[in-house]
Amino acid sequence: MVDGPSGSRRVAAGAEAGARTGARAGAAAGGRPVNLARPVPLGPRSIAMLTLTSLVGLAAFGWPLLAAPSSTLVGHAADAPWLFALLLPLLLAVLVAQLSEHGLDPKTVALLGVLAAAGAALRPLGAGTAGLEPMFFLMVLAGRVLGPGTGFVLGGVTMLASALLTGGVGPWLPFQMLSMGWVCLGAGLLPGPATLRGRRELLLLAGYGAGAAILYGTVMNLQGWPYIGGLGSSIAFVPGAPLTANLPRFAVYCLTTSMGWDLPRAALTATLCLTVGTPVLRALRRATRRAAFDAPVRFAPPPPSSAVPGIPQGDDEDLTPAP
Repeated sequence: MVDGPSGSRRVAAGAEAGARTGARAGAAAGGRPVNLARPVPLGPRSIAMLTLTSLVGLAAFGWPLLAAPSSTLVGHAADAPWLFALLLPLLLAVLVAQLSEHGLDPKTVALLGVLAAAGAALRPLGAGTAGLEPMFFLMVLAGRVLGPGTGFVLGGVTMLASALLTGGVGPWLPFQMLSMGWVCLGAGLLPGPATLRGRRELLLLAGYGAGAAILYGTVMNLQGWPYIGGLGSSIAFVPGAPLTANLPRFAVYCLTTSMGWDLPRAALTATLCLTVGTPVLRALRRATRRAAFDAPVRFAPPPPSSAVPGIPQGDDEDLTPAP
């Protein structure tokens, strides 16, 4: 018999301790423990889908550089709807490949939705003024924690959600989705995802975030640059010209038009990674552990002895508090 409320509390504490003991024993019986702080790795199907999506994106960005002078599709306005229609199924295919290869559950999709909403809410804060876009640092940190495949999907979905929120839907949208997906993909491929922690990790993420912010602007320039083709300017795109002639023009175009936005974006991203990176990374990793990423379900027998010292054993009736 266990007397009084204190006895009930001892019973509850004993049951909780027994559950923890059983969980540890089950993990030991099932093999090596799973480190839930690791990003979701890439499997063969995920790699295939990411490669296909990236090749489609590279072709979409770069085809004007190889177009003939007589081509009527100088800009990207005509091909953007087709790219958008192709990109959404490809993003879904990447996510399905991640879910099927690693046994992820609906909590993964829910976490992606929360992070995409948070990124979309951060974008209007800077409104693109002087390139100050705080969403970049969140995408870099989330890509680091979630891994390359899931991060790529997050980047694309976040840009789509932010465009719907801010009214920024246009021919540039599918290119923004691809570019942000690549930013998160690169963050997920950075070294030491499960071992590198502390100041060294923050410096790594800050350096990558700054470089990725500049590269994002450079890649997006490939989307808008062909629209000024044929203007006779020293920075204008010349349809049909060889790459050796167009690439110097493109470099000058980037330096004179977008670097004033790209550098502040890079500085803000690096600063936010260094100042608030630690609590954000801790929160993201705690969320992935609660979502049980990459945690296989194992059924193991209880440990040989689940008795808790000081707690009498017996039938359920014996553990009922006395009146």
